[in-house]
Amino acid sequence: MTGRIHIDLFTTLDGVAQAPGGPDEDTDGGFAFGGWQAPLIDDTDGAQIAEGIHAMDALILGRRTYDIFAGYWPHHLEGPDADIARKFDAIPKYVASRGAPELTWRDSHLLGRDLAAEMGVLRERHREIHVIGSIDFARTLVADGLFDQLNLWVYPIVLGPGKRLFTADGPPLSLELLSAAAPSRKGTVLLRYGPTGSAPATGDMSRTDQSAIG
Repeated sequence: MTGRIHIDLFTTLDGVAQAPGGPDEDTDGGFAFGGWQAPLIDDTDGAQIAEGIHAMDALILGRRTYDIFAGYWPHHLEGPDADIARKFDAIPKYVASRGAPELTWRDSHLLGRDLAAEMGVLRERHREIHVIGSIDFARTLVADGLFDQLNLWVYPIVLGPGKRLFTADGPPLSLELLSAAAPSRKGTVLLRYGPTGSAPATGDMSRTDQSAIG
């Protein structure tokens, strides 16, 4: 078995992926828009997110996102969020951290420093592995080509400053669009990308056959 690694991120039109879930999720840099996703989510993207969660058999989180999840989901095994809470509780959870945190949530494991080797082990152990949020860790996986699918929910909002997956000093990448879902009622679009393994190509528009334009 060779499993696939998915990265799931919620982003604005200008690429901000910081603190979509709540005001106190991540205030680094004085970020003032924590919880920006909440007014924009509806049944369409909610169902897409739930579908991805139910398909996964392992979860990878950065340390900050792990602390948020571990502080919330184990306490919601009953009630309206029970299906998601029980799914997260039941599957193995792997944590990327430079330190040695105490991982108290059931079936939680600290990843080693050699990410390429660790991702290889997880691919052999699991069928569908998802990284949720965890921007810094996701950025490393993308830069090193250690992922199979990038799932971007793009919301119709612009925030300006904030943490992004793709930064100005990041490596150049070429991605392949795998699919684009129909937009939600509130204008959110799910875009699925895969790595091509090649650098971005360049050209010269002045030498392009103009008949191919328009």
